[in-house]
Amino acid sequence: MEHLPVELVGNILSRLGGARDVVIASATCRKWREACRKHLHTLSFNSNDWHVYHDLLTNRLEILITQTIFQTTGLQGLSILMDDVDDFSASTVIAWLMYTRETLHRLIYNVRTTPNVNILEICGRQKLETLELSHNSITGVEPNFQRFPCLKSLSLSYVSISALDLNLLLTACPKIETLGLVNPEIAISDAQVTVELSSPTLKSVYVEAISLDKFILEVDSIESLHLKDCALELFELIGKGTLKHFKIDDVSVIQLYIGETVDNLESIDVSNFTIIWPKFYQMISKSSKLRKLRLWDVVFDDEDEIVDLENIAVCFSHLSHLALSYDLRDGVVNYGLQGSSHLENVITLELGWTVINDLFSLWVEGLLKLCPNLKKLVIHGVVSEAKSHEECQMLANFTSSIVQLMRTYMHVDVQFDYE
Repeated sequence: MEHLPVELVGNILSRLGGARDVVIASATCRKWREACRKHLHTLSFNSNDWHVYHDLLTNRLEILITQTIFQTTGLQGLSILMDDVDDFSASTVIAWLMYTRETLHRLIYNVRTTPNVNILEICGRQKLETLELSHNSITGVEPNFQRFPCLKSLSLSYVSISALDLNLLLTACPKIETLGLVNPEIAISDAQVTVELSSPTLKSVYVEAISLDKFILEVDSIESLHLKDCALELFELIGKGTLKHFKIDDVSVIQLYIGETVDNLESIDVSNFTIIWPKFYQMISKSSKLRKLRLWDVVFDDEDEIVDLENIAVCFSHLSHLALSYDLRDGVVNYGLQGSSHLENVITLELGWTVINDLFSLWVEGLLKLCPNLKKLVIHGVVSEAKSHEECQMLANFTSSIVQLMRTYMHVDVQFDYE
């Protein structure tokens, strides 16, 4: 250990994560103290890592964090996550940011202060590449002054910001590639709750727990879009056909438009979603490069709608991963097995149920026949704690049926995933 370069010791200490562990390790010897002071590049304060953070008085906690930060030089990554802790003094937090801002590349910030600290004003025009803000307020964005020339990833969680400022903030980040919005408090000036965001460089967008009338996203380079737990009247994606991954989970939307952006789609993941299948199929039918299709816990707007696997086999000839959940309505399965076309390239098949019955094993058998080159089968199921004798017998019958069925498909790896 004595022969390790002090720079390498600094790298080791930076990988410890928690500031408490770094401080303890730096007390090992003089060399390690030097490494902590001159070559430490990452430091993290997380109130969930150490119970003492909650026990200390706020001013004592501020002193502890201040002493630790001010003993370093050249920090590149700083994470301060203070959940369930009283408000900090704004002047103290500003001092932390002013001391580190010229070298910071990554800032993860969840600190409540009195008054609010303007992160954009303090950290703008610096080297930040990643910024994650939580429980903060952003007002009066000035793209020319509060500019982030190097920022590639921006995440806003429980942040209060106006629709205009949000779009201006994207404008202030000319190299931004990743955007995450989690439960933002969007301030709207008129009666209609509308957000329009535009960026020529964004590649990945994640939106969770947002409620709007209209959400219009104009992004020329987008590759990944994930909407989760949202309530929208209209969502429109305007792009240039670069979208590769589209995921929608537990979203209520009346009008969904992803326009002419579907030609290069490689994966579609839809779950906990009410769907008008003919319209949705028409929207994605041009995705000839599709490799993964997941329709899970999908509710069909018309109970008599049938997802024609024949059309899926013909339109998505490159499909290699298919995931379907089973829903029986009046003796009719929403996924039809009719037709002569096979899913030739499907090598992974995931099938699941919410309420099992005797028809499930027959449905599994039918799908296995459609996938002649299958290599892996995953069965997902829901098993309740309290079961009647009939339910136990049905599960036992299903197990016996699958065991017997798989003797015909010895080359297929079978896995079960119950919850």
